[in-house]
Amino acid sequence: MNTFKSSLMVGALGALTAFALPAQAQTPSGHDHHAAATVANAAPAKEAEMSEGEVRKVDQAGRKITLKHGPLKNLDMPGMTMTFQVTDPAMLGKVKVGDKVRFVAANPGGKLTITEIQPLK
Repeated sequence: MNTFKSSLMVGALGALTAFALPAQAQTPSGHDHHAAATVANAAPAKEAEMSEGEVRKVDQAGRKITLKHGPLKNLDMPGMTMTFQVTDPAMLGKVKVGDKVRFVAANPGGKLTITEIQPLK
């Protein structure tokens, strides 16, 4: 019976080791985790520049604005007409269809968003 218990223990330890190795293989080793932390905490390389565009539609209820805009350098996007969400619905009250505007667009979580907008005079 003693041999049976020993064999059972060795088998159980082997199974636990097999499950532990894949988890350990995914853990950063050496200094890799320092580089990831540095990138996550680093400030953006360049400030988001103001872009120019024209208001095509304002959707107060949906908290969205459609702009025909020039290139968005900070997002590496060419000029086009597209709809953005806004971080603050009060921004939508400052502009109307046809207004020329300057704005800052961002892409938090994959949602194109206007973070700042100013009508041009």
